[in-house]
Amino acid sequence: MDYHFSTYDTFFVCDWLFVRYESKRGKKAHSTEQEKNNLPKVYMTREVTPEALIKIYESLGRKATGKVAIKLNMGEPGGHNYLKPELVKDLVQKVNGTFIDANTAYGGKRSSTEDHLKTARDHGFTAVAPVDILDAEGEIDLPVAGGTHITRDIVGKNYPNYDFTIILSHFKGHAMGGFGGAIKNMSIGIASANGKRLIHSGGTSTTSWGNPTQEQFLETMAEAAKAIADHCGDNIISISVMNNLSVDCDCDSNPANPEMGDVGILASLDPVALDKACVDQVYASTDHGKIHLIERMESKKGLHTVVHAEKIGMGSQQYEMVLLDN
Repeated sequence: MDYHFSTYDTFFVCDWLFVRYESKRGKKAHSTEQEKNNLPKVYMTREVTPEALIKIYESLGRKATGKVAIKLNMGEPGGHNYLKPELVKDLVQKVNGTFIDANTAYGGKRSSTEDHLKTARDHGFTAVAPVDILDAEGEIDLPVAGGTHITRDIVGKNYPNYDFTIILSHFKGHAMGGFGGAIKNMSIGIASANGKRLIHSGGTSTTSWGNPTQEQFLETMAEAAKAIADHCGDNIISISVMNNLSVDCDCDSNPANPEMGDVGILASLDPVALDKACVDQVYASTDHGKIHLIERMESKKGLHTVVHAEKIGMGSQQYEMVLLDN
C-alpha cells in the first residue's frame, strides 16, 4: 500500500519528533542533575586553621552529640608531622570530645597503654581533652558484613562506650598502605593490637603479620573500616587534614620531611569519597613535590583500598566537591 503525506502531515510528524527529542533531552538532563545530587558531597577549604576546621565540620550538617570519640593519631615520639593539639583543640572542645586510639602492634612508644598515654601527654593532647586508649582493658569483636578476608574486626573494649565518632585524619603517605586517610584511620587506627595484626596479615593471624599479598592487606583494611562504619550508622563523620604531606605515616618515629605544600581540609559523610577526593587533590596539585607522594601511593597500590571499600558497599568513589572558600 502506498502512503501519501500532505504538507500538514509532514509538519505534524516533524513537530511530534521534535517534542519527543526535547522530552528525551530534558529527561537526560534531569537524570544527570539527579545523579549529581545523589552523589556524596566532599567539602573543602584551602585554609588549615582551627577556624577552618570548625567551619568544615559545621558544613557537614551532622552534629556530633552524646559521648563523642575523636579518632586521631597523636604521633609516634620522634615524629613531627602529626596534627597538632593547637589545630584541633577548638573543634574537640566544641563537641566535648575524647581523643581515642588503640595500642600499636609493632613496638615503639605507643605499644603499651602507659607509654601511649605518656606520648599523648608529651605531645600536648591531654591538656586539650581526655585521652582513652581503647584496648587498655581488653577487646571485643565487631562483625564485618560482605567481607572476603575477615568476618570480624577486633577493637578496643571501650569503643562501644561512645555515641558518635569523628574520624579526624592526617592525610599523608604510608609505608605499607601507600597513603593514610579516613579508611586507614577507621580500621587500623581503631583496631586493638590483635586487630591490627589480623588486618596486616590479611585476616589470617592475630599473632603475626603473616605474608599476605598487597591486595589482600589493603582489602582487609577496607573491610575492617566497614565494620566501624556499620557499627556507627549515621553517628560518624570523616575529616581529613592535608598538611605536612610526608610520604611517611605519623606512626613513623623518623618520618621523611614533607616535600609537598599544604592542600587544605576536606570532609564528608562518606569516607570512601573523602579518601578518593584527597588522592585526586594530590594528582591535581601543581606542586612538583607531589611526585614523591604519588610514587609512594602507586608503588603500594594505595587506591586499591578505596576500590575495595566501594565494592563492599562502604561508599562511593564518585563525589561532588563543594568549595567553602570565596
